[in-house]
Amino acid sequence: MYFMNSYCNEVLKTVESKYPWEKEFIQAVNEVFLSLGALIEMEPVYREEKILDRIVEPERTYIFRVPWRDDKGNIQVNTGYRIGFNSTLGPYKGGLRFHPSVTLSIFKFLGFEQTFKNALTGLPLGGGKGGSDFNPKGRSNNEIENFCQSFMTSLYNHIGPNTDVPAGDIGVGAREIGYLFGQYKRLKNVFEGVLTGKGLDWGGSLMRPEATGFGATYFAEEMLKTRGENIDGKIVTVSGFGNVAWGVVTKVTDLGGKVVTLSGPDGFIHDKEGISGEKIDYMLKMRVSSRDRVQDYAEKFKVDFYPDKRPWGVKCDIAFPSATENEMDENDAKELISNGCRCVTECANMPATQKAMDLLLESKILYSPGKASNAAGVACSGLEMAQNSTKMKWTREEVDKRLRQIMTDIHINCLQAVERYGARGNYFAGANIAGFIKVANAMLDQGNT
Repeated sequence: MYFMNSYCNEVLKTVESKYPWEKEFIQAVNEVFLSLGALIEMEPVYREEKILDRIVEPERTYIFRVPWRDDKGNIQVNTGYRIGFNSTLGPYKGGLRFHPSVTLSIFKFLGFEQTFKNALTGLPLGGGKGGSDFNPKGRSNNEIENFCQSFMTSLYNHIGPNTDVPAGDIGVGAREIGYLFGQYKRLKNVFEGVLTGKGLDWGGSLMRPEATGFGATYFAEEMLKTRGENIDGKIVTVSGFGNVAWGVVTKVTDLGGKVVTLSGPDGFIHDKEGISGEKIDYMLKMRVSSRDRVQDYAEKFKVDFYPDKRPWGVKCDIAFPSATENEMDENDAKELISNGCRCVTECANMPATQKAMDLLLESKILYSPGKASNAAGVACSGLEMAQNSTKMKWTREEVDKRLRQIMTDIHINCLQAVERYGARGNYFAGANIAGFIKVANAMLDQGNT
């Protein structure tokens, strides 16, 4: 059954009254709690021990000033954040996002989601998130280095391989991770796996850039198998133009599907012939140069470009929202359903609005939440941590094999959880229930922490 019981509702109302301005965080809590009604009714110990009251509050929150000098010699000041949301299962793990749109609410929502996502991987990882309102676009390498060094100078005492292991996110790629790691090493005088997404020559893991997209595609394939289908021959729409979208396009193409859309902040392209070969290589080139304008792709390959639009009106069999939160609204969901879409696989964090999610859940579409289907990124980060701790480097084949098994296990765990406590076939509820049970039971084991 899919409902919010009285205890879930009480805690949600408390969050709403304490943090009424944190809309994204409230949305994330609401989405998780909607799945937990039957579980809480069947397991009263969670209410008795105030698990929900505890799980919605971050264990620690750091907000700090980040002063740095630009190329003209002027001092600039940004705000830095790091949320340690829950360390019950292991050190805090989650990306750093550098983007002018970030707020404390967004980081709390991301850290809350990360806690359950990391639990689903089966790896010993807690949940965290952070970053800054700094915008790396248009900045020189020297300015980005100056900012990263100042950011890490304020953060380094609060992170470590057994405490908090940040990774990259929007605006934080291999370049930024390198500058951050270099400053950490300089300040701590140690070389240790404190950041993931590192360069391959100094502790990084093969497959990390494409891992999220690969894993989401594997998850979609597992969902389709439950209906006797696969990705081969399917028409696929994808949003985004970065690492995640690149990974999805690459793996979908490998499995015989045809991706026909990409999107950026400027709009979306519709490539009816499919994105493969040199077009995927072009995506990689743009990813490395941090360009996310899809109009450039349209002009180069002479395909249709739709400014300031989203790709969800294009007819498809499978949709992979891979850009950012709330990028798919109610009208987008209606179009996907009416156009005969069979599967929506979230690759971004909370890309569907509440109304869009409700419509997808009410339909017969296979629909997976990001905390399940985009978990491969953090899973690969966990594999990087394992390689760092043993001073070993695994082959691409070994990493891919482990990654695919993790995604298969997440799919199985989602189905098993929802069979017992939720609505059969509802991956959204299954992911929330499976992740919550693992974190909540560990909290019970560890006492009043």
